[in-house]
Amino acid sequence: MRSLTLKQIRYFDALARLGTFSAAAEACSVTQPALSMQIKEMEEGAGSPLLERGARGVRLTSFGEMVHLRARAMLAILDDLDDLARTAGTKPAGKLRLGVIPTVAPYMLPSVVRRLEQEFPGLSPILRESMTSRLIEELNDGRIDAAILALPVSEPSLNEVPLFNERFVLIRPAEDAAKPVPNRDKLREMRLLLLEEGHCFRNQALSFCDMPSTQPREMLDGSSLSTLVQMVGVGVGVTLIPEMAVPIETRSAEVSVARFRDPQPLRSIGMVWRKSSGMEAQLMQIAEVVRDCGIRLRKASGLTKLPGWRHD
Repeated sequence: MRSLTLKQIRYFDALARLGTFSAAAEACSVTQPALSMQIKEMEEGAGSPLLERGARGVRLTSFGEMVHLRARAMLAILDDLDDLARTAGTKPAGKLRLGVIPTVAPYMLPSVVRRLEQEFPGLSPILRESMTSRLIEELNDGRIDAAILALPVSEPSLNEVPLFNERFVLIRPAEDAAKPVPNRDKLREMRLLLLEEGHCFRNQALSFCDMPSTQPREMLDGSSLSTLVQMVGVGVGVTLIPEMAVPIETRSAEVSVARFRDPQPLRSIGMVWRKSSGMEAQLMQIAEVVRDCGIRLRKASGLTKLPGWRHD
């Protein structure tokens, strides 16, 4: 391929992943005509079509698929070289592309970013909130450097570093505060509100209740913990949320918070990154900051007075 540029490779990768010129242009922060021109020049240099264009978007030709595989490999190598450049010093510095799952991001990110700015003034965090499956995909593609999510992810290409455990609490209408805390058998009989498909927290809650994820449900599936808590507040049902979410999500809802009897449901929060990353030492320093923020948030959750509270 003649006169192939890094810009063209990045544009082509975005177009191959996203499927439309408009989405690829937005992801690359360029205009659609500019991206189209670069792709056209790339195809002319290749001497063969890379794309099949249709009304609903584009798809790769067989030749385009082979080029895309090699383009992704090239971008991964370039990202690793960038990692090496960023690790020239002993402390983290430069851009940090950090992904976070939605059931952690709103509660931890403010304190994490504040601490990172204090500890590592040369660091510039670029934050990405998305579901676990998307974050793992972006990690493997080199689009983010690390992710904070629930473990395990069991990806052979990724390192997993456990940071802290966090229990789930039961959210009920305020008038139910004096009632006995239901066990998992009783919970299955109640109207349990959960996050929609794709959230790992949904699967964790279903696992605790011993309910199959494929079981038909005529209950509310919300897009956020905030929606679930507000619906509980008006008497629609009950829900489970992680400890770190309690101070924010319950402050404007008429609900009560209760702990389950042992064994209490919990999740392990950790950080993951590519085993090939050159930022291992720096990411471990960042992970320690995240760990400390998580432990501090748990202590400040206001749950220390609830029966069954434990520090571990």
